[in-house]
Amino acid sequence: MRQRYLALLSVFASLPAVALTFQTRLENIEWKVEGDQFECRLSQPITDFGAGEFVRRAGEQAIFRLKATGYAPGAGSATLLAAAAPWQPGRGDLNLGSVKVSNGQIPFNTSQAQAGRLISGLMDGRSPVIRHVARDGSGAMEIRLLPVKFNKAFGDFQLCTTKLLPMNYEQVKQAEIGFPGGGIDLDAAGKAKLDVALAYMKADPTVNHVELDGHSDNSGNRLTNRDLSRRRALAVMDYLKSKGIPEEQITLRFHGESYPLVPNTNNANRARNRRVNIHLERVAPNNNPAPVAAAGSAASTS
Repeated sequence: MRQRYLALLSVFASLPAVALTFQTRLENIEWKVEGDQFECRLSQPITDFGAGEFVRRAGEQAIFRLKATGYAPGAGSATLLAAAAPWQPGRGDLNLGSVKVSNGQIPFNTSQAQAGRLISGLMDGRSPVIRHVARDGSGAMEIRLLPVKFNKAFGDFQLCTTKLLPMNYEQVKQAEIGFPGGGIDLDAAGKAKLDVALAYMKADPTVNHVELDGHSDNSGNRLTNRDLSRRRALAVMDYLKSKGIPEEQITLRFHGESYPLVPNTNNANRARNRRVNIHLERVAPNNNPAPVAAAGSAASTS
């Protein structure tokens, strides 16, 4: 019996104790919705810790993350749960997997799938729970959000997301405008891509410069191909100017057949190579490049 007792003591001693638990008192629970055209946030402040929040950026689905403004967890890993409420007998907790925890104000971000399951759980009365053990063995903690008042707040969050731009800066800053038919006129697909970029530039005035790089396939001679690539880049520039982008914010280059995306070995590949690459930039006003660069200058990698 003594040996069994000592063995049990050994097992319990090896388990990390939950040294810290962070949870806001029930009567103080609140959900906050904030956002603009670029990002919407749905957050619950957590007493002495910071907040747990769902974040949806333009062009993406929501993720869940912690913000540590009080106590910061150490680097390590955490288990993410959608925990059943005490008033839901017979229902077990849902283990949503592990997340990597790092140092800093934003210790971790979940995947979009995990965030979606947390939202579903909250709608069903479950609590997001994060159980964390520091890598250095300094202790364990549990962070818990409560589903009180969530449904109304989530409705406000959804309303915010209807106002998001179609894409965020990382998604919109590089694009290809194709000329698959071999001409120099913009088609509907090309105009639609440009309209997305224009909508972003209108919403974010810090994006104040556009680089255009015209390209062709190798169907004609080099001089003809260079001229085609120039006229395609000019077609894009004219469209941007017609929508209010000043010419001094546009840099235009043209490269002919010099920089194919794919080998010019068949019609489909040649169609892909007939394009204008677009790159949006944030440039300080006193560093704006000249509007038009020399033909055949260094190729854009956008």
